[in-house]
Amino acid sequence: MTEDLLRELRKITPEEERILSGAATIEKNLYMTGKTDVVDASKLLEAGKLIQVRTHTRFVHFPKHMHNYIELVYMCSGSTHHVINGEDVILKEGELLFLNRRSVQEVYPAGENDIAVNFIILPEFFEYGLKLIETEENLLRDFVIGCLRGDDEVSGYLHFKVADVLPVQNLVENLIWTIVNRQPNKRSTNQVTMGLLFLQLMNCMDRLQTDEKGGEQKFVIDVLNYIESHYREGELTELAVQMHSDIYRLSKEIKKRTGRTYTELVQAKRLSQAAYLLGTTNHSVMDIALAVGYDNISYFHRIFRERYGCTPRIYRVEQGPPGNRK
Repeated sequence: MTEDLLRELRKITPEEERILSGAATIEKNLYMTGKTDVVDASKLLEAGKLIQVRTHTRFVHFPKHMHNYIELVYMCSGSTHHVINGEDVILKEGELLFLNRRSVQEVYPAGENDIAVNFIILPEFFEYGLKLIETEENLLRDFVIGCLRGDDEVSGYLHFKVADVLPVQNLVENLIWTIVNRQPNKRSTNQVTMGLLFLQLMNCMDRLQTDEKGGEQKFVIDVLNYIESHYREGELTELAVQMHSDIYRLSKEIKKRTGRTYTELVQAKRLSQAAYLLGTTNHSVMDIALAVGYDNISYFHRIFRERYGCTPRIYRVEQGPPGNRK
């Protein structure tokens, strides 16, 4: 992070001045409405805004609370000690922590040089941003977004240890800089930047940690991550070895937790990738079928038609840009 931006974020806030002058607790009415322990987005977001950033308040213990929004914490320098759903999480410089609306969080006092930035994000911000950069179906990305929205009953966090991943660092810093400096046209810029950030994080799933209670999340993420990387040639037997499970049990768990069989998940990924290639390249239908893992071209044509309601060639004519419609 640039020194100028870090210097701006390091400034002592009025709330921190109050704490340094002797206040022993946070000022709850800055965050919460009434007697609840839910941090309220309306207290932190300007009217009509979908995203805002604020530095984490240092020098004080932040008691257990929930949020009615999605929170993203980025550690600019130093570290912070969080307790999420009863588990200790140490967030270090350059790391990202996503919390959904079901998570219970507690934060221990941070020191002067422990600079964390909290993103207050309404769920619809992700929807707009991802649509702007969406080029193909991505089951893994969609599942992660669903976890953040709290669509399922699993509560937890996503802790990305990405301090050495330069594209991620640049994108997060761009988000912070744009919001702090109130740049013109920032909504569109920030939505695209958030979409690009998620695309980068999808390449860093091996650096992801989740809570023990979110074991179901982790299981599905591991399965979908494997399929994203090995949809052409990956086998259930190989995945079973990686996940230290027998094939029968793994197959049953995949169906239970995703609603689809392993084969159905692989086929969905292959077909979405084929549709993407049909719309963005000039490769022949045969070459695309082979590229996504189908040796039997007749079979590829049949299942593609079942999925999209037309042949691959017609799909290209209807969906692809003019230069690819052939």
